[in-house]
Amino acid sequence: MRPHGPVDFQTRTYDYIRSPDQGAEPTARHPVVVVGAGPVGLTLAIDLAQHQVPVVLLDKDDTLSTGSRAICFAKRTLEIFDRLGCGERMVAKGVSWSVGKVFFRDEQIFSFNLLPKAGQQRPAFINLQQYYVEAYLVERVAELPLIDLRWKNEVIGVVRHADHAVLTVQTPDGPYQLRADYVAACDGSRSAIRELIGQQTSGRVFQDRFLIADVKMKLDHPAERWFWFDPSFHPHQSVLLHKQPDDVWRIDFQLGWDANPDEEKKPENIIPRVQALLANSTMKDAQFELEWASVYTFACSRMERFRHGRVIFAGDSAHALSPFGARGANSGVQDAENLAWKLALVVSNQAPDALLDTYGEEREPAAGENIRNSTRSTDFITPKSEVSRTFRDAVLELSRHHAFARPLVNTGRLSVPAILDDSPLNTPDAPDAPFDPCMRPGAVAVDAPVTLADGKDDWLLRQFGDQFTALVYGDDDLAERLQVAVEDLVPLRVLSVRAPPRGATVRTDLPGSVCDREGLVAERYDFLPGSVYLLRPDQHVCARWRRPSVEALRRALKRAIGLPGGDPL
Repeated sequence: MRPHGPVDFQTRTYDYIRSPDQGAEPTARHPVVVVGAGPVGLTLAIDLAQHQVPVVLLDKDDTLSTGSRAICFAKRTLEIFDRLGCGERMVAKGVSWSVGKVFFRDEQIFSFNLLPKAGQQRPAFINLQQYYVEAYLVERVAELPLIDLRWKNEVIGVVRHADHAVLTVQTPDGPYQLRADYVAACDGSRSAIRELIGQQTSGRVFQDRFLIADVKMKLDHPAERWFWFDPSFHPHQSVLLHKQPDDVWRIDFQLGWDANPDEEKKPENIIPRVQALLANSTMKDAQFELEWASVYTFACSRMERFRHGRVIFAGDSAHALSPFGARGANSGVQDAENLAWKLALVVSNQAPDALLDTYGEEREPAAGENIRNSTRSTDFITPKSEVSRTFRDAVLELSRHHAFARPLVNTGRLSVPAILDDSPLNTPDAPDAPFDPCMRPGAVAVDAPVTLADGKDDWLLRQFGDQFTALVYGDDDLAERLQVAVEDLVPLRVLSVRAPPRGATVRTDLPGSVCDREGLVAERYDFLPGSVYLLRPDQHVCARWRRPSVEALRRALKRAIGLPGGDPL
């Protein structure tokens, strides 16, 4: 996987290497083949490899993406990348932000902060061009011997059988066949796999077009998300401004449905728009150069079902979203994390094949929620009738002075992790042991500062790893009993959380324990001594108790992996 050519990630290419599967009848049968080496496919392959599952990863090209494309990566996505070993690098390169400002015409009407609570390791969002994300993931892939990444390998045929699938793959040396127990289709909105098995998406195309312009310029300007409705420099339309690394600024200009995409992408038409934006602000003296441009049309669509036997869809191949709200790549990475641990348990015979059905049962509603939010955002940003525009402008006018109107302003409801309330893998709370509902079964774990057994300060989420985790608060004996009780089921990390000592130096001496040094773990998880949370490998809560029996934990674990005997007590 030696890169050659210029260092620039947008022009870097990767070597095609002939694989052992070529030139013969397919005899080897691979546990999982992932198709598509974008952010979703790379995430899934890394996650599977960390679960000790060998993966073949196919990509029809030999390059990374060009232009900014997906740029906003949410806190939850960064936490996933942390677990996969590349989050720190992305945060270090990216532009961190949490503040957004909304303008109506040329007046700021309000601002918002997406990370009001301190005591979390990661920012609300970073802006980072997609090609950096892909490059860092590819370099992480190169560190994992269980991943065979094959460039210039294009899938041109799929034959599905009851217990496996056979792919026909085209390469510079001609076609070959590849057998897989499971195929994960992460090959984007124009998925070849989807077409090859006769599936399609349904949804809505919005009659509007937007221009993306990546502009390189040095500005003394805060790292904030700025959104204008009907500004004087671009009347009757909307504009979005984001700061990216390398002094690159992403500007989205609404164009209208009648705009000619080919004409609008020409530099002679883009440059005057950028000049008008700069002239209308404190940035008017900035010198800039155009780096990349594209014109896109909003569309929100999804497959009815994400699993089709041995072929499973994730990311844009399963669902497409309009870009406002940063829900596309972020939801795709969550798809990958949800699928990885389930595939790992199934291919290692620790869980039944039916566990994979819960991937669709959980991620299809999540896609529906994202589409609803994206559709509402698009309808607000691009009203299609005078009545809709009058309503929108009235909301914006009221927002200048009245806080009650501001929640109605929709510049894109920004990505948040899905809460899996209806998951069949959840064990409901006992009615006689109430908890704060915020961290209920189905919710994703939240971070907090902790101190490790060696006295070093760290973060809670970094202690979970890739397996199930039981958080036990204030009861080391219970933690030890629970650890022994489930060793025959699946790997489980039992993490004993201790309250901070009063008036003393914070230190712990029990391996597998952490100290809640600021009390935020207890506060955010509504802990009392003896309380236990059971977390899945994707860090979603699947059960919690005020003081569980060993049998209760065993039942919840069985339920979470689809084994018999997992019914709630």
